[in-house]
Amino acid sequence: MGAQVPNTLYGLVLDGGKSSRMGFEKGQIMYHGQPQRDHLMQLLEQVCEAAFLGIRKAQALEARNFSVIEDEDQYQGPLNSILSAHHQYPNVAWLVIACDLPFVDLSALKKLVNERDTNKIATAYAHHNGHVPEPLFAIWEPMGLESAKAYVEKTRKSSPRDFLMESDIKLVHPKDDIILYNANNQTDFEWVKQKLSSKGE
Repeated sequence: MGAQVPNTLYGLVLDGGKSSRMGFEKGQIMYHGQPQRDHLMQLLEQVCEAAFLGIRKAQALEARNFSVIEDEDQYQGPLNSILSAHHQYPNVAWLVIACDLPFVDLSALKKLVNERDTNKIATAYAHHNGHVPEPLFAIWEPMGLESAKAYVEKTRKSSPRDFLMESDIKLVHPKDDIILYNANNQTDFEWVKQKLSSKGE
């Protein structure tokens, strides 16, 4: 993979959540003919120099087919996985994506990468005409992740969205807001399956 430089981009699929509202692992859901985490990993491999699966320690055996980064459990929430990745590879930027975004496609990833601003803390998607960043579909620069660590230590807050709302970031708007749809429970799951079926998937 060569030397790590600040503009190097790695991918991280967040699959460490406990999926309590869904009732089963979101990364295992078959939206596109294969588990969602497999689908997202394959997409990230097309736009990043390397891709990793962010997991809880208890998931390690399940995920042995992938390059993984186990949560170091120094932080709360999604920042736990993101900063664990940063700790292992501190000189790269991370394209972070949650596995509960079933409508993400390659064109949405390419748009984010093409509009990336390496001089900002992060480049994040937001809904059309909106100013609220989606921290779990974003590119986090190395300096941004260092700032996030300092933010958590100073404020004791662990919300990646709150941090980005207070930071110098670039917002990217998708062609269709459905790209940012979160499927978090059984009702969401059934709606997504119906929507994908109507599109021929």
